[in-house]
Amino acid sequence: MIKDFKNNRGILKCFGKRVFFVILIIIFTNCSNQQKPAKLITDWQFQSQREEIAPEHWIESEIQFNGEQTLALAGNGKMYANGSWTKTFEVVPGKYYEFITHFKVENVTQLDRSVLSQIIWQDENGKRLGFIEFPATKAIESKDGWYIIQQKYQIPGGAVKARIDLFYRWDAEGKVYFGGTSFKETDAIKPRLVRLGAIHYKPKNTSSSQENLEQFGEFINIAGEKKADIVCLPEGITVAGTGKTYIEVSETIPGPSTKFLGQLAKKHNMYIVAGIYEKEGPVVYNTAILLGRDGELQGKYRKVALPREEIDGGITPGENFPVFDTDFGKIGMMICWDVFFPEPARMLALNGAEVIFMPIWGGNLTLAKARSIENQIYLVSSTYGMKTGVFDKNGKIIVEGTEENPVVVVEVDLNQRNLIHFLGEMRNRIQRELPSSKAIKY
Repeated sequence: MIKDFKNNRGILKCFGKRVFFVILIIIFTNCSNQQKPAKLITDWQFQSQREEIAPEHWIESEIQFNGEQTLALAGNGKMYANGSWTKTFEVVPGKYYEFITHFKVENVTQLDRSVLSQIIWQDENGKRLGFIEFPATKAIESKDGWYIIQQKYQIPGGAVKARIDLFYRWDAEGKVYFGGTSFKETDAIKPRLVRLGAIHYKPKNTSSSQENLEQFGEFINIAGEKKADIVCLPEGITVAGTGKTYIEVSETIPGPSTKFLGQLAKKHNMYIVAGIYEKEGPVVYNTAILLGRDGELQGKYRKVALPREEIDGGITPGENFPVFDTDFGKIGMMICWDVFFPEPARMLALNGAEVIFMPIWGGNLTLAKARSIENQIYLVSSTYGMKTGVFDKNGKIIVEGTEENPVVVVEVDLNQRNLIHFLGEMRNRIQRELPSSKAIKY
């Protein structure tokens, strides 16, 4: 019995040592897995226009950005909450600086309207100079849930300070966490040039869609000779002048038209936008196609706003407003009747489109100009019965296609800012100052 006790005591000692080492390993593992202490933020101050409307605010240590604390703001039950974190940076007049901040949100209904930043230029006495800037928010969040607000600026003459404000407003239930904010000197803003083209032509008394394509092909060749980066053709290029119905000329995408036009796109190393009728199973859409420089289909848009005539003709409406990346920027497409409504162009602009291409049979010139102005985008129209050409951000037709001059091409700089007297750069302001989605009900 004594012998058994001694043996058991030895076992217990051995077991005890093992338990001790297991406990040490668990403690070490837990310590290594613990989040490192966040780098502290000490140089930002909170402010609000009025104490009564101030959102809840605090320095957040649990939700970090690259190991640093974040600046948190929350509605705290106030639909009218409005306030910001603020910091002033020293700058050099005439130099170029890049502003970047990252943010993560919880329960925010209308992101661009409720979460934003602004930059106020100041002289040495703190007096405001020039326009208040509203840097752009990238349309897509990153994989880890952080959005980015980012833009380059040239510092105005006389400005030696830049006050940065990071805002949260007008959402009772939401929260935002700002992190990784910087405002640093950078390289000069380079021009981002693109040659936009449009074709003004309507086939007459033709016998087939293929004959129409061949006629348009001659004008595409001219656009290629003029070194267009992208050219827009009208709506329904496979039906105009043929006497056929929408359904009779409808085809799959990819199909005969994309193949024919794709060969021309590849030949001239340019993008092509054109309106054709797409057949998918039993359904037919009025569709605008985008062909790449390699001749391959890059995307398509199905006309969302249909007039009675197309509905009676058996056409089905599309359901979304896609935006496509090209090697010169982001573009969107809309078709004819879409121009009579503000929503198509608005959604494309909100989704990041810098240029909208509009194949159109005929429409309202004033509304086409309005779509450019209200969204601060370039609009390229190709038509049979309106004006063909390129509209700038002020609604001015900077180049026009006519029967005498059916192929027009103009070079624009997509990095050129459009500063409007008193208002500043409206492109970014529009997104920040839209009506509440709760007020717009259909």
